Amino acid sequence: MIPAMPAAAATARSRSRQARTTRKPGRTNRKPAGTKRKPARTASFAALRFGRVAAMGAVTVLVLIAGVWASWSTAPYVMLTKGRERGTVEVTRCAHDTCSGPYTPLSPGSTARDRVEIGSAAVHKGRTYSVVVKPGTDEVLRSGPAGILYAWAPLGGALLLASVVVAGGLRLTRAAWGLAGSGVALLTAAFLAL
Repeated sequence: MIPAMPAAAATARSRSRQARTTRKPGRTNRKPAGTKRKPARTASFAALRFGRVAAMGAVTVLVLIAGVWASWSTAPYVMLTKGRERGTVEVTRCAHDTCSGPYTPLSPGSTARDRVEIGSAAVHKGRTYSVVVKPGTDEVLRSGPAGILYAWAPLGGALLLASVVVAGGLRLTRAAWGLAGSGVALLTAAFLAL
């Protein structure tokens, strides 16, 4: 029989209890001060992130709306030509931002004009173009695929600008590349069509 073993085990248990309950000078059992503030810090970071995403999302939407708005000032006339005056214009003179020339009607009810104006970016002097007359004015717009692409060119620029906001502000690189690719494709097609 070994009588010393139970006593040794009891002594070892009591020493381990004392070691656990004994406090070293300068130390406490409380958690460090930073751990209590962690949930508040996480909440403030989440609020800031939500604010950034909301602000950049709003800027992206505004840029795209501005691009559509700028394009829509001419796009309906070029895309929806049914019932509008259609014809051709021979560009004979260009000055500043506009070119002019005589208008020859092609659609029923359209009247010939000695001089109509067209934007100089869409035409070249000495050539003849298919056009649509803007209602109530002597201004004409290029029709056909080239006219449609040129009308939507402001949206192409807006897509490029929105891609920068999406990449930098929202940190959505795939979406940003998609917007940038669409903008470049639209602007390139418009440039090549003209």
